[in-house]
Amino acid sequence: MLKYVIFDLDDTLLDFSRGEHEGLNYMFKKYGLTDIQHGLQVYQTHNHWVWAQIEQGADPQPLLNQRFAIAFKQLGLNVNGPALQREYNTILAHNFYTIPGATQLLTDLQAAGLTLLVGTNGVKTTQLSRIQGSGLAPYFQQVFISADLGVAKPDPRFFDAIFKQNPAMTAENTVMVGDNLASDIYGATQAHLKNIWYNPQQLPNPKPYQPTATVANYQQLEHDLLH
Repeated sequence: MLKYVIFDLDDTLLDFSRGEHEGLNYMFKKYGLTDIQHGLQVYQTHNHWVWAQIEQGADPQPLLNQRFAIAFKQLGLNVNGPALQREYNTILAHNFYTIPGATQLLTDLQAAGLTLLVGTNGVKTTQLSRIQGSGLAPYFQQVFISADLGVAKPDPRFFDAIFKQNPAMTAENTVMVGDNLASDIYGATQAHLKNIWYNPQQLPNPKPYQPTATVANYQQLEHDLLH
C-alpha cells in the first residue's frame, strides 16, 4: 500500500519554466542584450550541459558560478559570472508560480493520508523560499535538496538520505513523481523505487529505461496514486 510520495518541484509542481523565462528576460535586458530569443537559446543550451554535469556528480557551485559568464561571452558580452549567479538566485527565489491544479492535487493526497515529501535538485535558499512563497510548504513533511545533501538526483545516495530519515519507508510503499527522465525517473529506477513520469507535453521517451507509469495531467496522477 502506498504511503510516501516524493515530489520533484520544478516543472512538476512549481512552474519553473515561467519564472526562468521572466528572470532571464530581465537579466538579458539589464545587461544590454538586444536579441533576447537568441540569448535564451544560447543560455539554455549551456545550462542543460551544466545540469547534466551536476547530475553526473560534478561539483555544482563552480559550474553555476560561471554559467552566465560563459553564455554571455558567447553572446559577445563580458560579465561577472558569480555576481550574476547571485542576482539570478535572488530572482528565482521569488518565483512562486505553481502549475495550475498543484495545490488541489496536494490537498487531495494529504487528505487521503499520504505522506508527502520534496526531493529536488537546486540551491537550498532558493528552493526553500519558493516552497514557502508558493504556499506549498504546509503539504510537505520533509524537504530534501541536493545542495544540502551534497549529492544530486539521479545519484542513488540522494534517495538513500531520504530513506535514512524515514525508517518506515520501503520500495513497496514509496513512489517518486517528477518531470525529468534523467534525474527523477532514472534516479528512482537506480534506487529501485516505483516512479511516475509527469509528462504534460506527452513527449516521447528516448531513454533506454522506462518509468513505472506515465501521466499527462494531475487527474491521471491523482488516480494512479490513490487507486
